[in-house]
Amino acid sequence: MKFTLSWLKDHLETTASVAEIADALTRCGLEVEGIENPAEALGAFTIAHVLTAERHPQADKLQVLSVDTGGGTPVQVVCGAPNARAGMKGVFGAPGTFVPGSGITLKVAAIRGVESKGMMCSMRELELSEEHDGIIALPDDAPVGARYVDWAGLNDPVFDIAITPNRQECLGVLGIARDLAAAGVGTLKARTIAPVAGSFPMPRPITIADEEGCPAFAGRVVRGVTNGPSPDWLQRRLRAVGLRPISALVDITNFLSIDSGRPLHVYDVAKLNGGLTARRARASETVLALNGKTYALDETMTVIADDAEVHDIGGIMGCEHSGCSEATTEVLIEAAYFTPERIGATGRKLGINSDARARFERGVDPELVVPGLELATRMVLDLCGGEPSDMVLAGSIPDTARSIAYRPSRVAGLAGLDVAEDEQAAILTRLGFGVTRGDLWQVSVPSWRRDVDGEADLVEEVVRIHGLDLVPSTPLPRAAGVAAPTATPLQRTQRRLRRALAARGLDEAITWSFLPPAEAEAFGGAAHSLANPISADMAAMRPSLLPGLLSAAARNMARGLASVRLFELGQRYLADAERPTAAILLAGEARGRDWRTGPATKPDAYDAKAEALAALAALGAPVQRLQVAAPADGWWHPGRAGRLVLGKVALADFGIIHPRTSAQFDVKGPVAAVELYLDALPPRSRKRDPWAPSPLLPLTRDFAFVVDEGLAADSLIRAVAGAAKALISNVSLFDRYAGPGVAAGKISLAVEITLQPTTATLTDADIEAVSAKVVAAAAKLGAVLRG
Repeated sequence: MKFTLSWLKDHLETTASVAEIADALTRCGLEVEGIENPAEALGAFTIAHVLTAERHPQADKLQVLSVDTGGGTPVQVVCGAPNARAGMKGVFGAPGTFVPGSGITLKVAAIRGVESKGMMCSMRELELSEEHDGIIALPDDAPVGARYVDWAGLNDPVFDIAITPNRQECLGVLGIARDLAAAGVGTLKARTIAPVAGSFPMPRPITIADEEGCPAFAGRVVRGVTNGPSPDWLQRRLRAVGLRPISALVDITNFLSIDSGRPLHVYDVAKLNGGLTARRARASETVLALNGKTYALDETMTVIADDAEVHDIGGIMGCEHSGCSEATTEVLIEAAYFTPERIGATGRKLGINSDARARFERGVDPELVVPGLELATRMVLDLCGGEPSDMVLAGSIPDTARSIAYRPSRVAGLAGLDVAEDEQAAILTRLGFGVTRGDLWQVSVPSWRRDVDGEADLVEEVVRIHGLDLVPSTPLPRAAGVAAPTATPLQRTQRRLRRALAARGLDEAITWSFLPPAEAEAFGGAAHSLANPISADMAAMRPSLLPGLLSAAARNMARGLASVRLFELGQRYLADAERPTAAILLAGEARGRDWRTGPATKPDAYDAKAEALAALAALGAPVQRLQVAAPADGWWHPGRAGRLVLGKVALADFGIIHPRTSAQFDVKGPVAAVELYLDALPPRSRKRDPWAPSPLLPLTRDFAFVVDEGLAADSLIRAVAGAAKALISNVSLFDRYAGPGVAAGKISLAVEITLQPTTATLTDADIEAVSAKVVAAAAKLGAVLRG
């Protein structure tokens, strides 16, 4: 929510400085995200008088100006603006001045052989508007030499504050001023909204056919209007808060939306067929909205329509065909109350985010329907002229009156603050609450505070206005002795795993638990979907951590990162339960190009397997006992992925993501990945045997076996390792051969066996006995020792 200091002072009588206002806003729960002052960027620009304008000797479209900047000696400026002329006044930038609209710093320069000592500026060059057809033309009475920002009233700081969803009344400057007045920063100015008398009956009937979605609908017609540009003061305010001025009629509605938190809409009466009705949309209806997009409607949505077609997606966005233009001479002003639940559901379904939706879905003040219409009517008459009709109200204003029983002592009980009862009553009164004191206070809630519905909410109001910074920091009582560990076994597991993966050069990522349904579908589909998602792209609960990492990899690689090595720890949301999981993703270059090693290489399934085994080893899993099986899920590349199992329990999946899946996430090249299932890990033994290294040297022996081509190397390694468990400490595969000398359908697998004696040096007979056991164990798999 943005507003200017001068805008705030329309509602608040105060002498507080910008810093004092910012401090007060933060203390009462309205976090200030930033403060910008246009004067800081434009302070060096001054008002200047063009004394003469002569044609440039070397260019037909350039002029050489003699400019009085107030310094006594005229300055020569080369200018290409078509409206530059002798006698006019404009805005001058001297050498050394930074021009925000063009991003350049002015300097003395020769333009086509003629020296120029500055610039006469356009509106776009000062970022005041998009107008750049000519330089700024100021009135004759503009003081030469004065700072332009001071003369034009641009020395007006802009506040940007974060509004939490429950503070809907602060989506208007009036609500912010009320909070500041309650906090003692100033006095809230009284606002009297006088009814505008109509001079003729309302010519267009207004009705409601959907009271659930639109309980109240007020409107009136103003004829004989002139819809041109809005005045400078209004345009400056809208630009200051990031809105683009369009026309006087549209700017009035945008102004009141920011000023009072009261969205309105205006229709060109000449484009309407009959009256307006608030009704449910029909399944076959489509609309072209003001943002230029076409939307398909359904029966769950509230719309404003005439006898022929829809003209407004109620409370969200108007339609293009009935918008006001410079040709509009008769306008219908709409002020309606739409139920927040309906607006929120419609906005999410259509994917439209608008200022009107942001206010209506949080709940605008229903009591401001008619006053809001009167404010808009008065501004239309003042700025556009015309003649108003009688005001018509269809439906009824929702009754929000309610009273809450309140005990002042609860402030101390809930917040630990000692706030006098008189101060509590004064705070609530300044915020617009009605207070009836007694043994048990009765506090009536104003219509604009939809979020207040209990005693604790009233305590919060008192505390935040009294000062959130005054809430004491009170530590919890600490028991004597040494505190017991508070981390759960899962938390300890995750802590060890984070350290291990980071030590291997992986970067931790934290991605959303919510996914677009299409991304969840690529990983088996979402077992759970949100009934009320933040957006349509965050509706599915993730069935895997890999979609988030794939999206992160795509973003990083699109920004030029050559190698992506990520991991994440989090939950998978399956049909039966939430499953704690760790995921690893390798994309891009596994190893960069180098003069020693050659071209860059891509990650493969063995890289993924190495990461999986290293992670499981760090968690104490018995990696020597793990078997490799085929993964069961379709997002893994067939033949380039595996599953690490302990008995019948799957501990991890690893391998290359299916190219079809990685392409869906716009990741180029092979992607290696791992998913570790932390809840499937065997319990970690707390008992550790002391390390007792053998005093005897190990020795190695190599064996080459001819096996069937389809035999998994892991099966051979496990068989060989079990041949003499007391002596064989390690078995590793170091060669695979197929070709001449090996029969078709067969391959040669060579393994290195490490023998570790513990009690005595091995004799030749001992080694031969172990070798015989190794060959016999391999023979059970059909392996034959290669000659």
